[in-house]
Amino acid sequence: MTRVWELTVGDATRVPEAARAATAAARSVGLDGSRTAAAALTASELATNMHRYAGGGRFVVEVAQEAWGGARAVQMLAVDHGPGIADLPRAREDGFSSWNSLGAGLGACARAADFFEVHSRPGAGTVAVARFAPPGDRALFDGRAVTGGIHIPLGGYANSGDALAFRSGSGRRTVMLADGLGHGDAAAEASTLAARFVRANGGEAPAALLRGLHGALRHTRGAAVALADIDESRHRITFCGVGNVEARLYRGGRWEALLSRPGIVGAFAMRTPAPVGRDWGPGDMLVLYSDGLPSRWSPEGVERLRGHDAAVVAGTVFRDASSAARPLRDDTTVAVVTHSPPADGEGP
Repeated sequence: MTRVWELTVGDATRVPEAARAATAAARSVGLDGSRTAAAALTASELATNMHRYAGGGRFVVEVAQEAWGGARAVQMLAVDHGPGIADLPRAREDGFSSWNSLGAGLGACARAADFFEVHSRPGAGTVAVARFAPPGDRALFDGRAVTGGIHIPLGGYANSGDALAFRSGSGRRTVMLADGLGHGDAAAEASTLAARFVRANGGEAPAALLRGLHGALRHTRGAAVALADIDESRHRITFCGVGNVEARLYRGGRWEALLSRPGIVGAFAMRTPAPVGRDWGPGDMLVLYSDGLPSRWSPEGVERLRGHDAAVVAGTVFRDASSAARPLRDDTTVAVVTHSPPADGEGP
């Protein structure tokens, strides 16, 4: 299941909770004592920043998968609607500290993490991502991810009812977002089974995967599923979706909605949708999101972030589509895929 440690940092009492969440996640992927301590320190710094300078924010810890294989790492995202960081390069310098300026401690976070990136826009807020991997996998996580996302469970639940999965090899990527019906453990069971199926069968075409998923989810409550197959060598993306997981594709200077067929994967007699094919090239971006995101959300402007880490983009989408005053109505997941072919020999 997609275990998520998520909390709202509204005051100083939540800072130790953020550190404990990072510690629990670090232990779940087998980090040693020193790396676990580094993750806890980074969590404390990010949570302290949000409390002191941004008026609060969301702190999210989960286990992320490496973009071209199966390795795992702890990923933490700090997302706020604060004033932003006016001088980000200076804020990352060693020794930078200002009680009146967001950014204190970012240098320490960058040194501690295997990967660390911050995106901040004055007046809109800040999104920071840090990842920590086991010793043998650290080199797989020291650069910007081309595929990634953020899961936010409905309040009070440890497991998200949504699940993101991808499998890559030979220049192709299969990306899936499943939204189990409802929320809680029963929804998580359905989405987790969908993710396992895709990781085991990711070389198949999206329509074939949907048909296989329909059978695999028969004994669950079912799920809405969106699938994309990206063939970097042929410069093509193929999409299929059933249910209310939305997809937006940026290509040729504009955004396009990729439409899913109504229905539930795993329930009743599902009609497999016809695949939608588009060209895929440098600068293109795909965003998948579950229905926890407000229906009024528009992707316009997200394309300007395509040079950033995929999780930073996903966190920014979640931040800009939500507000501190609006409670989540369901599990929310945002997945982002950017164009980036693997190096020679990369991938399973």
